[in-house]
Amino acid sequence: MSNTPIPDANGIIRYGVAGGTGQGGQHMPFARAVQADGWLYVSGQVPMQDGEVVDGGITAQSRAAIGNVLQILREAGYGPEHVVRCGVWLDDPRDFAAFNKVFREHFGDHPPARACVESRLVIDAKVEVDCVAYKRP
Repeated sequence: MSNTPIPDANGIIRYGVAGGTGQGGQHMPFARAVQADGWLYVSGQVPMQDGEVVDGGITAQSRAAIGNVLQILREAGYGPEHVVRCGVWLDDPRDFAAFNKVFREHFGDHPPARACVESRLVIDAKVEVDCVAYKRP
């Protein structure tokens, strides 16, 4: 998302289409985020840095996944206070309390609505987080 994208004919802005990479540097076939009429939809973020899953347990991986979400928000001109909903997928439901602690660190002042489910995740991730944010245009 280094180059500021421009709106298409419908006013939709797609962030990170050209540069999204996954494990092993594989190009990902979706936008990291899409903005329309003040709404920003951030694609699910796993605890990945430089094309590799972050080592460590749920706390380290939660910080990395949420950090990736927050980075995309910032690059699009949004902040955690603009997040209205988060979706969370946990590989192990026993990680719920540890994840909540990290989530609270980042969203405690502006808690969004949230869904959290247990799900088998791709690669070696323990958590995935997406969000929807809104900022008045």
